[in-house]
Amino acid sequence: MTMSKYNRSAATLSKNRTPDSISPFSGMCATCVEGCIGMCEIGKSAYRGPELIYPQPFGIITAASEKDYPIDLSHFSIMGTAAGAHGVPADSDHAIFTNVNLESSIGDRHPIKLRLPIVVPGLGSTMVAKRNWEGLAGGVALSGCVLTVGENICGMDDQAEIKNGKVVRSPDMEHRIRCFREWQQDGYGEVVVQFNVEDTKLGVPEYVITKLGVETVELKWGQGAKDIGGEVKVSSIDKARSLKKKGYIVLPDPDDPDVVKAYNAGGIREFERHSRLGMVTEEGFAQSVKELREMGAKRIFLKTGAYRPVDLARAVKYASDHRIDLLTVDGAGGGTGMSPWRMMNEWGIPTVELCCLTYQFVDYLAKQGKYVPAIAFAGGFVLEDQIFKGLALGAPYVKAIGMARGPLCAAMVGKTVGKRIQEGDLPVYLERYGKTMEEIFYTGVLLREKLGKDFDRLPAGAIGVYTYFQRLAQGLAQLMCGARKFALQYITRDDIAALTKEAAEISGIPYVMELDKEEAWKILKG
Repeated sequence: MTMSKYNRSAATLSKNRTPDSISPFSGMCATCVEGCIGMCEIGKSAYRGPELIYPQPFGIITAASEKDYPIDLSHFSIMGTAAGAHGVPADSDHAIFTNVNLESSIGDRHPIKLRLPIVVPGLGSTMVAKRNWEGLAGGVALSGCVLTVGENICGMDDQAEIKNGKVVRSPDMEHRIRCFREWQQDGYGEVVVQFNVEDTKLGVPEYVITKLGVETVELKWGQGAKDIGGEVKVSSIDKARSLKKKGYIVLPDPDDPDVVKAYNAGGIREFERHSRLGMVTEEGFAQSVKELREMGAKRIFLKTGAYRPVDLARAVKYASDHRIDLLTVDGAGGGTGMSPWRMMNEWGIPTVELCCLTYQFVDYLAKQGKYVPAIAFAGGFVLEDQIFKGLALGAPYVKAIGMARGPLCAAMVGKTVGKRIQEGDLPVYLERYGKTMEEIFYTGVLLREKLGKDFDRLPAGAIGVYTYFQRLAQGLAQLMCGARKFALQYITRDDIAALTKEAAEISGIPYVMELDKEEAWKILKG
């Protein structure tokens, strides 16, 4: 079975000339013909070169792996039961899904209250996040969840003030934090700021903690979509030069005379800004944590990606030794604003396998009496059944699920719907619900009642995110009710069953035909 799709993808705006006759090994047309204009990745690479490394068009899309991994979350099934209840009295008047408690908390000494077990991981300087930030931040804040301001925000901010190599003001960073705090309700949720190598050199930690009052920060080792530093594209040569002066790696070199000629001629239209790789050492990690706490950070998170198992072991052990508040483990395949396309498909440990390894490692430390931080799983989670399965795979250590592409999709759709309502240009499939914000958005009336006159300035993207999260909340509550688990702390690993023996072997979750076997036969034998 071919797991990967080579040489053509909507992500790279490429396709085969002969879609019904493709070599499964290379992805090339079975007959590559002279005279073809070059629609596949190879052909387009012949005239656009490195541009084809990345998903396109940059700045208005997110992208995720097309690879068909051997094991995914659909290889597990949620188990319901007809008896008993955990968290409410075991009677039919109380055991209803509206009584399910979805609240959670993360953090060691200063816990964060969550209305839903959702964390939106670092969405940084990529344009698609910037364009949709107001909606994303507002919706996550109203939902009582965690939103992470990703890497390179200050470095990419044209209005940032930098003195002696350190940032002293960044309007973009201030805006991103303010967009969340403006809509935060009753102390639920939190806005987190993430750092990479360049951010640390630029003094971003000191700036956001001491000047902007940020209490929660995140050290970033990587993500599931790539194993190099973050990158974005810019179309302006002046912007490219500015980023180079700030110390970023910029390709092609905007100061190279030949590059300038190619840019002026229209051959080069974009520049890539790359971040440097972090170099993890235990001593360096300990020093970073110490310095952040001395600056005033109340909570410190760590995000790691789909690296090899030894790196996951380091993340788990260092997070335990230094009492990190949340460790987010991001599996391969999930998605991002911009990563090299083949890298996104062909590197790293997939989400299910990485979740299972994480469970093994943290369970070992817990049984040794060691501190175990709250864990968040990420990497392609978008709907309520996946959230349930992720919580069950890592129970009792997983306190939240990381989701980025889903919330960003909801923000983009909400913004588009709001614009069409404002312009009075509704397609038929929207017009059947009505013509106003309150009619078309399921939560519109509820939010207007909740927010009063402030509803009129709420970004439509925020309504989209909030409405999407309400769907997730009800769907998750219904699944939990069926499993008779009426609060998140009651979810256990035996609330799911593996549908294949391979999934059972990888996860340690019982194969469905072995589940409850001993207890079932005991009942039958009387």
